[in-house]
Amino acid sequence: MWRLPGVRAALRGVRTAVERRSRTEAASETSVGAMERAVVRCVPSEPKLSLSFALADGSHKNMQRDQSEPLGRALSRIATNALKGHAKVAAAKKNRKNRPNASSGVACAGPGPEPEPAAACEPVVKLYYREEAVAEDVLNVDAWQDGAVLQIGDVKYKVERNPPTFTELQLPRYIMAGFPVCPKLGVEFGDPTGSLFRWYKETKPRAAEPEGGGPSSSSPSSPSPGWTETGVDERVYTPSNADIGLRLKLHCTPGNGQRFGPSRELESVCPVEAGPGTCTFDHRHLYTKKVTDDALIRTVSYNILADTYAQTEFSRTVLYPYCAPYALELDYRQNLIQKELTGYNADLICLQEVDRCVFTDSLVPALEAFGLEGVFRIKQHEGLATFYRKSKFSLLSQHDIAFHEALQSDPLHKELLEKLALYPSAQERVLQRSSVVQVSVLQSTKDSSKKICVANTHLYWHPKGGYIRLIQMAVALAHIRHVSCDLYPGIPVIFCGDFNSTPSTGMYHFVINGSIAEDHEDWTSNGEEERCNMSLSHFFKLKSACGEPAYTNYVGGFHGCLDYIFIDLNALEVEQVIPLPSHEEVTTHQALPSVSHPSDHIALVCDLKWK
Repeated sequence: MWRLPGVRAALRGVRTAVERRSRTEAASETSVGAMERAVVRCVPSEPKLSLSFALADGSHKNMQRDQSEPLGRALSRIATNALKGHAKVAAAKKNRKNRPNASSGVACAGPGPEPEPAAACEPVVKLYYREEAVAEDVLNVDAWQDGAVLQIGDVKYKVERNPPTFTELQLPRYIMAGFPVCPKLGVEFGDPTGSLFRWYKETKPRAAEPEGGGPSSSSPSSPSPGWTETGVDERVYTPSNADIGLRLKLHCTPGNGQRFGPSRELESVCPVEAGPGTCTFDHRHLYTKKVTDDALIRTVSYNILADTYAQTEFSRTVLYPYCAPYALELDYRQNLIQKELTGYNADLICLQEVDRCVFTDSLVPALEAFGLEGVFRIKQHEGLATFYRKSKFSLLSQHDIAFHEALQSDPLHKELLEKLALYPSAQERVLQRSSVVQVSVLQSTKDSSKKICVANTHLYWHPKGGYIRLIQMAVALAHIRHVSCDLYPGIPVIFCGDFNSTPSTGMYHFVINGSIAEDHEDWTSNGEEERCNMSLSHFFKLKSACGEPAYTNYVGGFHGCLDYIFIDLNALEVEQVIPLPSHEEVTTHQALPSVSHPSDHIALVCDLKWK
């Protein structure tokens, strides 16, 4: 009799067995074989394990048992559940026999009285491992091994311990032709890159749902739609115009490169819709068709317009009255954002005005499918996101700060705080702002000696807040110097963001020239009451990689250059700048955002090269 767990049975690879058949079907067959499946989830950090299986009566059981409990108690509980299921089946059969005849109104009766069924016996429940029964005093944590066999009466179940499992699986609500569809996935004990995908589309559109609340074509009584394979077996599917009006179905099997878990299917809620036609970024994608080689770093900085700001009455009627209301809706805009960002094939992407739900539900699944991984820093209602290409970089550390907190608590900014304290009104305004800077240190996966400090920020927005932006920038540069010189001596810096400052402002002058005089006009940007004259300097030699475009923000009442990618001239140089959309493209629908552009800002894209 087996008492202690031995060496776990070797996991067999599935991919070689499925070359000429549906990979997902083969994975399922290989995992389960001829037996039913009993899935066990057992994590060391949790006190309980879960056991999931289907009984002969068709009911599905999900049990939670203490890992330290003896196996015998768990088997006894399973036997009780099986007995209850047997009783339900017997009762259902008896009810069917005693049901009145629908045509005559009399009960069906045989020639004599129906004998009472014998009392159901509790089924024999055993657990076997390597063909030996597991002793009932073995603890659950040790008993439920991968490859064990659970027997309930005459039914046998193959135990799968911690197989790859989808914890979340969701398709976007709105799907448009020409725009990539990236399912939102959560995988435990597996990885999306090791999972299998197969896309299907309807053979023909479903009949429209009848008016008056009648049953739709997808009701249980109506036939299920026919599906045809699209030929795409990747995580991302881009529908064509031929798919318009058809729903999509995704069959996927979670895996980890060695084994596969239970497959799942899901259908899109709505059919594929027509896209908006040519977008402002389509021509730019001609320059970014491929990922750059290892010597280059394609970098993107983009304020994507937070949904929390776009979906207000003020935005619809005052800020963007020229934009079609549906084009301001997140479900529409995120299709454009995903297509634009994935089409740049970037190595680094720094985003501003990112809603938390947009980061988790839209950006992460879309960019992850294209090889990027991201980190997020909340500001107040929205935040910052930095994505990096996993094949080129790994994340070493994060050093995010909120300006107002760092200014008050970090000794690094003691001198600056003392200067600011001489101007109480200005100090109060500066400390009220919630702006943050996201700082990530990345290491090259090809050359561990190459590290880079990537900073991302969104400075205070108010037109009269010039002096606040100067203080915020001074804090940011001092902090970045600490990271890039003290913590990681000598690593180069890329500083992206929406700085809410045109090239004529004090903030831009400060960054490019390394200092700003105490008599600069921006120290009185909000009048004499908030004057805070001081001289500032910083250590870096920085350059705007994309120069000074005529504008990176174009709305009905304003256009100007507010966004920059500042680079460390001592270590980096510009290989190429991806041209911005033409003025004609930007103004096709008067201003931004529009049906063909998802934000009021324009993305900056450039290829940088190590010196």
